[in-house]
Amino acid sequence: MSVVGLDVGSQSCYIAVARAGGIETIANEFSDRCTPSVISFGPKNRTIGVAAKNQQITHANNTVSSFKRFHGRAFSDPFIQKEKASLSYDLVSMKNGGVGIKVMYMDEEHLFSVEQITAMLLTKLKETAENNLKKPVTDCVISVPSFFTDAERRSVLDAAQIVGLNCLRLMNDMTAVALNYGIYKQDLPGADEKPRVVVFVDMGHSSLQVSACAFNKGKLKVLGTAFDPFLGGKNFDEKLVEHFCAEFKTKYKLDAKSKIRALLRLHQECEKLKKLMSSNSTDLPLNIECFMNDKDVSGKMNRSQFEELCAELLQKIEVPLHSLMEQTHLKAEDVSAIEIVGGATRIPAVKERIAKFFGKDVSTTLNADEAVARGCALQCAILSPAFKVREFSVTDAVPFPISLVWNHDSEETEGVHEVFSRNHAAPFSKVLTFLRRGPFELEAFYSDPQGVPYPEAKIGRFVVQNVSAQKDGEKSKVKVKVRVNTHGIFTISTASMVEKVPTEEDDGSSVEADMECPNQKPAESSDVDANEKKVDQPPEAKKPKIKVVNVELPIEANLVWQLGRDLLNMYIETEGKMIMQDKLEKERNDAKNAVEECVYEFRDKLCGPYEKFICEQEHEKFLRLLTETEDWLYEEGEDQAKQAYIDKLEELMKMGTPVKVRFQEAEERPKVLEELGQRLQHYAKIAADFRGKDEKYNHIDESEMKKVEKSVNEVMEWMNNVMNAQAKRSLDQDPVVRTQEIRAKVKELNSVCEPVVTQPKPKIESPKLERTPNGPNLDKKDDLEGKDNFGAEAPHQNGECHPNEKGSVNMDLD
Repeated sequence: MSVVGLDVGSQSCYIAVARAGGIETIANEFSDRCTPSVISFGPKNRTIGVAAKNQQITHANNTVSSFKRFHGRAFSDPFIQKEKASLSYDLVSMKNGGVGIKVMYMDEEHLFSVEQITAMLLTKLKETAENNLKKPVTDCVISVPSFFTDAERRSVLDAAQIVGLNCLRLMNDMTAVALNYGIYKQDLPGADEKPRVVVFVDMGHSSLQVSACAFNKGKLKVLGTAFDPFLGGKNFDEKLVEHFCAEFKTKYKLDAKSKIRALLRLHQECEKLKKLMSSNSTDLPLNIECFMNDKDVSGKMNRSQFEELCAELLQKIEVPLHSLMEQTHLKAEDVSAIEIVGGATRIPAVKERIAKFFGKDVSTTLNADEAVARGCALQCAILSPAFKVREFSVTDAVPFPISLVWNHDSEETEGVHEVFSRNHAAPFSKVLTFLRRGPFELEAFYSDPQGVPYPEAKIGRFVVQNVSAQKDGEKSKVKVKVRVNTHGIFTISTASMVEKVPTEEDDGSSVEADMECPNQKPAESSDVDANEKKVDQPPEAKKPKIKVVNVELPIEANLVWQLGRDLLNMYIETEGKMIMQDKLEKERNDAKNAVEECVYEFRDKLCGPYEKFICEQEHEKFLRLLTETEDWLYEEGEDQAKQAYIDKLEELMKMGTPVKVRFQEAEERPKVLEELGQRLQHYAKIAADFRGKDEKYNHIDESEMKKVEKSVNEVMEWMNNVMNAQAKRSLDQDPVVRTQEIRAKVKELNSVCEPVVTQPKPKIESPKLERTPNGPNLDKKDDLEGKDNFGAEAPHQNGECHPNEKGSVNMDLD
């Protein structure tokens, strides 16, 4: 089972996986851990990630980027209309009013939804993870900004569903960072002690997010969040672009904004310049060759000028920080650490602003780019049964207050109740109680529309069906469970009607509405009737012969942004077809590249190592074929079917393989023949020693040794014959014998001879010496097996033994 965390950013993505050794951020096919959030459409296939980013300037109209913020929004949204002007690709309205992206794909005009575009990016991330883990990837945790509304979150979940990913949790960026920070800390306060408060600041490519978290041993609680969804690294880039556009207009009379390719190149160079200024305070040059009208342009900028240029942006950083401290009622001295992540926090002026606000240095113990992905992978490991992770509970916060509105039975007045306040713990469930005689409608909305970076305050309309009055005509008690789930999405999860059923047993049973919410504090339960007053349990319900039964009721949900099942299935099918097309195109390109490689390899080697292994006539013929194939590749063979390239490769290999084989055989044959000769000499010597009555082999049976001699003679004769035959052949002729056959002979020889010559000698037990009155008086230092101190066998009683000059022992026996 795979455990994967995906940080899907506006500019780039990171993938973290859980292994036995811990959490690891993995690299893509370019050995880069950062995968750009870019998709490029071509006449044959899609390219995604690094390859797509490389095409961003040359295929500007068909390369899609910076689409993350389009999720769950209508085409008429003011934010979309503002962004539309600065994009290199076309945005159009979909049939459902959503944002559509118009591109040329497979030489046809296509319209893709934002969910489809994000699904394409997720396809690439899933493929990268599968290649790294060597197994299918299904379960994952995906990060989203903490300010994403329900509509945006549902849109991201739909994108994951299109590509077959089971998103276990949509995790807020800041919560993922906090988990990655806290789970490894060994010195957190105990459960009953005062928690350690840490503020996390994340400035990425397009937004600024801040959160305050309270840590105790084994748990973290998000106290509050604040954000500026429109302040990020790209805003600093835009300031530089504006500056240099104005400078080039004055200096070179060039309008960079008039050509999208020139503007994209300037954006890329300004981003590089911004990064360089983070580590250098001196003047830095900006040079672009053939910028417009074949003119080269240049400029320069230093850090102080850059900070002056971005003074307005730097001031905006403090606004979310003030908001966070007000919400959480924290003071600077309550905060034990300020952790910063995100690429834009590397700008020195940004760090200084944050440090100045809190009056203490910022901390950079977390990896600025990978912290979110690692936190998501940790959360996935916690949720997955495949991994055992240290106990660590995560309590998130509701970013925007949510209210419910409903009509009374009389339909004259409306009831309103705020079910979740800002920064309320999440995930969380509450049970509301209504008195009704028939079906009724609830509408959920954000209580503070001004504080939500989304034009629509409404979340959805929920109709509780099949409600009827009691048999005695009284209103029925309907219990509705509202919930903010693990994805941070508001939903009405269940509704049930309380029916009074007469019973003969005097059990006096009744069911309280709030018993369905075990984790709910009594003070936070909300029992609301038509007049927004608390409903006391009617005295009749406590009669001993009335039993209370809960009947589940169906709920019809009409959400602000939700893809229909049919549309979602169509998107799933379309994505499957595009994945297959990409695969086929990759195979076609691989076949084409194989032909090209073959041409270059043989042409190079035919004038080098292969030259001696092909006759002059064949040499000329083969070179001619290689030239013809190369010409074909770059003319009519530029765009052919996969089979055409396979056929061309076979034609080349038909001539090339025999030459390649001759070369390889000539290289290998002497080594293998030498090995065979050594084995023959080895076994022949053993046979000669046996005939010479060598003691080492006197235990071998005569018949067995004859087998060895026969095998040696046969193989030796065979080897001499093939060597003589091969000597008569020229190098440009096929060899008489292949190395494979020679190796088989070595194996055959060993199988016959080795078992015979390696037979172990039978063990002969030496006679034991017994002490007798007349026996030899052996010193205690002497070996008990009859060895003397020099290591030679002890002499017979009547013999004499004395060491010679070399220290060995000579024995004189009678």
